[in-house]
Amino acid sequence: MATIQAIPISRSFLEGAVVKRFLSHRLATFGLATILLLTLACIVGPWLLPFTDVYIDMMQRFAAPFSGWHVLGTDAMGRDTLARLLMAGRISLSIGFSAMVVSMIIGLCVGLIAGFYGGILGTVLMRFVDAMLCFPSIFLLLAISALISPSVPAIVLLIAMTSWMEVARVVEAQTRSLKTREFTLAAQSYGAGGFRLMLREILPNAVAPIVVAATLNVANAILAESYISFLGFGIQPPTPSWGNMLNSAQTYLTSAPWLAIVPGLAITLAVTSFNFLGDGLRDALDPRADQP
Repeated sequence: MATIQAIPISRSFLEGAVVKRFLSHRLATFGLATILLLTLACIVGPWLLPFTDVYIDMMQRFAAPFSGWHVLGTDAMGRDTLARLLMAGRISLSIGFSAMVVSMIIGLCVGLIAGFYGGILGTVLMRFVDAMLCFPSIFLLLAISALISPSVPAIVLLIAMTSWMEVARVVEAQTRSLKTREFTLAAQSYGAGGFRLMLREILPNAVAPIVVAATLNVANAILAESYISFLGFGIQPPTPSWGNMLNSAQTYLTSAPWLAIVPGLAITLAVTSFNFLGDGLRDALDPRADQP
């Protein structure tokens, strides 16, 4: 009885049903391919360009895209836009992934404890989650970011501390459902403690919604960084990010629109791709998809 409930998910993976369903989702495969290419470009691209993101050529200020060696043109200081875009992608994607990891850890801990133990502890934890959700995240981000010294670690923690609540709610609901299932009760009857039950029985069987939440959290974190950097409270120049590239470009929207279009398209492409990936994973990991 201890493994009956886990068989459908494991068998689905072994037979490749999950992979097959995911690959049949065209938007999800497009999103995954785009994320991989974008990440690879941001990691490797700066090493392949003839210009660095800090190289200044005052004779080439506001060069238009595809003018000479500057594929995407230059900015007001003569810096190559493509080089800055790829270096900014390193920062923005790193913040997105790092904030996702931190928020997932916090949300998993709170959700598992609240869902498994319930009672007064669970009620207090979930009411705290509800209280945090009452504050609009963008205003909370701006209020806190105005009080701290902006840096990459600070922005990561700031975004994570304002985005773990949704994860906690998902995990808490899954934990409450799974703790009464036969495989959990069987493990408990064999003497498994609460910590073992949460990590070995409940968490592996709740992986599907957790993975989906993780992908969506990356998209939300990239957007959050863009918001606060665009408004001047996030990553500060000369360190580039997609958000502060937009902030610097707003003065030149009419004379050099590519300075805003390029980072704007990068943000849109990254966020949309992660959302497509999350939708595809949600559909592929749904065990009911194999049922007639």
